[in-house]
Amino acid sequence: MNPGTNLSAVLARIAVVVHDLVMVYACWQLIHILRYASRSEAYPWAEFTPTVALVLVAQGLVFWRVGLYRGLWRFASVPDLWNILKAGVLGLLAIVLGLAVYNRLESVPRTVLVVYPVALTVLLGMPRLLYRVWKDHHVGQRSLAVRRVLILGAGRAGEALVRDLRRSGAYEPVGFLDDSPRLRGSRLHGLPVLGRLQDAPVVAREAAAGMLVIAMPTLDAAGMQRVMGICERTGLPFRTVPRLTDVLDGQALPGELKEVAIEDLLGRKPVTPDWKLIRGWLSGRTVMVTGAGGSIGSELCRQCARHGARRIVLLELDELALITIHGDLMRAFPDLEIEAVLGDCGDPAVTAHALRLGQPDAVFHAAAYKQVPLLEKQLREAVRNNVLATETVARLCRESEVGTFVFISTDKAVDPANVLGATKRFAEMIAQAMDAVSSGTRFVTVRFGNVLDSAGSVVPLFREQIRKGGPVTVTDPEVTRYFMTIPEACQLIVQAAASGSHAATYTLDMGEPVPIRLLAEQMIRLAGKQPGRDIAVVYTGLRPGEKLHETLFYTDEQYRPTTHSKILEAGARQSSSEQVRRGVERMRDAVARYDEEGLRQILREVIPEFIQTEREPPNGAATVVPFPAREARTTR
Repeated sequence: MNPGTNLSAVLARIAVVVHDLVMVYACWQLIHILRYASRSEAYPWAEFTPTVALVLVAQGLVFWRVGLYRGLWRFASVPDLWNILKAGVLGLLAIVLGLAVYNRLESVPRTVLVVYPVALTVLLGMPRLLYRVWKDHHVGQRSLAVRRVLILGAGRAGEALVRDLRRSGAYEPVGFLDDSPRLRGSRLHGLPVLGRLQDAPVVAREAAAGMLVIAMPTLDAAGMQRVMGICERTGLPFRTVPRLTDVLDGQALPGELKEVAIEDLLGRKPVTPDWKLIRGWLSGRTVMVTGAGGSIGSELCRQCARHGARRIVLLELDELALITIHGDLMRAFPDLEIEAVLGDCGDPAVTAHALRLGQPDAVFHAAAYKQVPLLEKQLREAVRNNVLATETVARLCRESEVGTFVFISTDKAVDPANVLGATKRFAEMIAQAMDAVSSGTRFVTVRFGNVLDSAGSVVPLFREQIRKGGPVTVTDPEVTRYFMTIPEACQLIVQAAASGSHAATYTLDMGEPVPIRLLAEQMIRLAGKQPGRDIAVVYTGLRPGEKLHETLFYTDEQYRPTTHSKILEAGARQSSSEQVRRGVERMRDAVARYDEEGLRQILREVIPEFIQTEREPPNGAATVVPFPAREARTTR
């Protein structure tokens, strides 16, 4: 801390203490004067007596004991007034006790003692509140860049927002809009509730507002879409306040105004993991993450570090990605032990070295190729990285007696229609086969859908297309996908690792699948544009290997609830461990010979449901399997 700043703070605190003691002195003397004046008697004035000294000492000690100086006048509020009143009452008790011992309360009228706490509260409270009012109103008015803000939502978030805006000095709240009939015509912090949410276009114009702020952090996706539509009709920029979960997770600051994010509009509630279970499992452990520099891998590292991991081994092929996540972790978690290993996890020597170096308790295998259209023409590399590297890491984890191996799969592994799905499905089978011959290592598979804003996902692509003025390209008007955020995906993975059983496959209740067309249109609107008018949406047709709809379970998989309400476990589909082993051996030989036709034949033999086609798979193979209803889950 700057020494000058520290000295100023100490002097300010001393000034407050002196002010309060002066007020105690003034209060004690004024009450005596008024009491004697009411009886037409002369007050035996004395500037300083032992009685007054005792009052100041007793009351000063009580002020210190109740923590009156922990707060700041700048933020004085009703709780501070209550604290002052409490200090006055306790101070009165201390004064009475002290005077009873000193002179048996001689020459102290009883009316003085009765009035003292209330009078002291007024004398101490008024300067604090006046100072806060002055700071809230006048400091903001002196700013030349004050922006008039209309607040949507007059609940607790709206009330807190008014105080934050006034303190900032850059915004001037002008009123509220709220649909609650009981708030019609009421006032909050002196600001009126000017109407309902749908009145925003008219009220914003009449109030000369320059910005709208949505102060309803508990809105569901449908409600947020409605409110966003209302805001768009005003033609004004709009922001929202962060959800409490975002603040607690460190993704936002209290009082921060943020743009409406696409995840706010996707129709699913965030998942709340069992943090107690996760922290109990991670605390003091060493974990290794393959693909540690990727979107999922890097967030997994942060989640593990945040919730108690002692050491993390980073295994990454991309040197820039490795040094980036290494630096991020060092800055955010200075006490964390970090081992960085540059290399290909499919190389047995590299993975064995990383395991010896870190001796991890758990390994999260996030390394993979994931781009569907690209992999359709790169079968050999997809097999080498997604299948053979997974087998290498899993086998070495079993030989090293790692406690838990977590394989990160995808919903495209269900009824696979592309190379990515087929290779991921074969990797799932490898993990299950490994578990069948392992006594010490738990092999857990986590399967989920698309991840918002991950590298190479559709969201960054749409954002770049919108930035350039369009058009935004969508493959098909009917195509849908399941979506989740990167933090949610990683929380699910860690939850599964903490609670998973042997050979378990977990998937998340991801809500309803989202039409990609709707996603594109919402992103255009969030950019302040209108789809079809300002930015065109062009349909290009399904690309090689793409389905119209993804599924989360095979139709014959028996899913069952877990201890977490948003996670289901799929019963393992029966597959021959010997067939998997032979398939891996044949694949290694075909990869060495760059025999892609041989690799395709092996995949079809091991995964009969794999139908590689540029169109929708026949016989309804890609029909959306709805996530089971809540009632159905409890009866299985």
